[in-house]
Amino acid sequence: MAIVTLGIDLAKNIFALHGVDQTGRAVLVKPKVRREELLPLIANLPPCVIGMEACTGAHHWARLFIQHGHEVRLVAPKFVTPYRMSGRRGKNDAADAAAICETVTRPHMRFVPIKDADQQAMLCLHRTRQGFVEERTALYNRLRGLIAEFGIVLPQKIERLRSEIGAHLEDLPGHANRCVGDLLAHADRLDEHIHEYDKLIAQAAREDRRSKRLMQLPGIGPTTASALLYSIGCGHDFANGRQLAAWIGLVPGQYSSGGKARLGRITKAGDPYLRSNLVLGARAVLNSLGDKQDRHSRWARSLLERRGYWKAAVAIAAKNARLAWAVLKYGEDFRLNPDAA
Repeated sequence: MAIVTLGIDLAKNIFALHGVDQTGRAVLVKPKVRREELLPLIANLPPCVIGMEACTGAHHWARLFIQHGHEVRLVAPKFVTPYRMSGRRGKNDAADAAAICETVTRPHMRFVPIKDADQQAMLCLHRTRQGFVEERTALYNRLRGLIAEFGIVLPQKIERLRSEIGAHLEDLPGHANRCVGDLLAHADRLDEHIHEYDKLIAQAAREDRRSKRLMQLPGIGPTTASALLYSIGCGHDFANGRQLAAWIGLVPGQYSSGGKARLGRITKAGDPYLRSNLVLGARAVLNSLGDKQDRHSRWARSLLERRGYWKAAVAIAAKNARLAWAVLKYGEDFRLNPDAA
């Protein structure tokens, strides 16, 4: 019988395939398929459902398989483990392929949206910029640690550190002075790279009408708008805004039983980059409240007084995620009222 569902365990050079027919019987089991053999093999198969874990290269393979008439479903790796027959102890490529094949047939399974090449290209800007930011943070921490060995302790703010460290350079013995100078020069180069990427991201956000609509929301700037747009597209993979907020990890975790609801801290699931940008934007909203009397500012101020700073920031971030979904999902049909946002 023809293959109905095919599970592929992705790797760098050697792939494992497990295909089943309509009755669930395995009709294609190939534990070792070389990289150059994979696409010709898939191209010769009749159209079927192909399941893969959302890992490195998955979106690239998905786009290629779709061109040959297949339906591709990407699933998060954590959802595959329960369907592996041997559990965690019996993990191998063939078992993973069979588990993926079983996972993608579940009626209530949630799948990862497939990104096109343009989306991934824009997200490369975000990932590279974020890498530079993390490298800069690590560099300044290393710098503080080095000079602290010589009794020089400076404020944590980068601006004050840069302005005050010059007066202490002559106090550093031997090669320590050169090391500090090289670190500061490297930090300058990182600042230049980050500034260049900020301009590229802001330009792309200004040129896209969907990003411009997202930037109307309080607390969402060019970086967050661009990251949201190119991560979730038009939001069609989410049934509502709460699903998007849950996917980002901004909803409370539950441990409810016996009819009693127990809500904990936010789950922190999903993409930490999107979550951190939304929370940073929410903090900017709280810090700029002042005496504003629009509906959103009054709500945020009341929330701040009742629940405290951090819970208010997370609540604003979650609300922005829901509003962002509505903006992307409905487009011009969603009329955003700035006073009621």
